Amino acid sequence: MSAVKLTEGNVNVESCKSPLFYRQSEPSTGEVRMSVLLLHGIRFSSENWLDIGTLETLARAGCRAVAIDLPGLGRSKSAEAPAAVGELAPGGFLKDVCEQLDLSPVVLISPSLSGMYSLPFLFQHQDLIRAYVPVAPICTEKFTAEQYQSIKVPALIVYGDQDTQLGEASLRNLSSLSRHSVVVMRGAGHPCYLDDPDTWHKSLTDFLNTL
Repeated sequence: MSAVKLTEGNVNVESCKSPLFYRQSEPSTGEVRMSVLLLHGIRFSSENWLDIGTLETLARAGCRAVAIDLPGLGRSKSAEAPAAVGELAPGGFLKDVCEQLDLSPVVLISPSLSGMYSLPFLFQHQDLIRAYVPVAPICTEKFTAEQYQSIKVPALIVYGDQDTQLGEASLRNLSSLSRHSVVVMRGAGHPCYLDDPDTWHKSLTDFLNTL
């Protein structure tokens, strides 16, 4: 098993007024295969990706993984959000994050609340995205089937089969993505990655190996 280097830092994004906190993992040695940006839901933060081992798993798979705390949440509480919760943020927000952290083209992992950030970025800057991994994100109803069909980025749609509201609703909308596969996590709820980290990590690394 290769060793993993874990670091923390802050990144300045113009619209936020205050810096955003992030955690980063990367292989200690060897080449980095790809860059991954992990977002989070409203009750969570980058710490969850550290605690369940996703940051370590990605680094062991040869990825540079960055998990940010979204504006107003976690250790980015003093940062100003570019949009109200549930409203679409400007697509340029995550573009700025990726530029500041040198992450493009990026694999974007987006659970729940973070859909308000990831979806505008996907639709406005798909050339900067290597792959998209939505995990029952919000705001999927704000785009049409035709818009989803225009996205050529490979996507892995993940949700827990106990998430009968947001999970199923987001699946219906995201299923119009032109290049997608679906992982249904049995017995898992809305934060399905927390309920079953092993299945989450295997599904994610299997998908990354196809890119």
